[in-house]
Amino acid sequence: MCNGCVQKEYPDRGNTCLENGSYLMNYLGCANCHERDFVLISNKSTQDEDGEEIVTYDHVCKNCDHVIARHEYTFSVVDEYQEYTMLCMLCGKAEDSISVLPDDPRQSAPLF
Repeated sequence: MCNGCVQKEYPDRGNTCLENGSYLMNYLGCANCHERDFVLISNKSTQDEDGEEIVTYDHVCKNCDHVIARHEYTFSVVDEYQEYTMLCMLCGKAEDSISVLPDDPRQSAPLF
């Protein structure tokens, strides 16, 4: 991973978890070849361990194959919630939790 390629390391992305793609707003350009071109995805793998899906891949420079960052995305179902996480020097860190029920019990207002 290369901190010279990004504006900010692991920016807080709130609840925006990316399973694929790149957060180009945080990309300064390649510190190796000094070009600011497309960022490619390579070495993508998906694993399923104990009900948790883990997607990993590398962000690489289109011109010189320099590894900019390693991206990790996870998805799992815990109790009645879908849990998402993302950790990447380029794309940032984020977590999200969504109810699998039509009405999220955490969002309901108390009756009294």
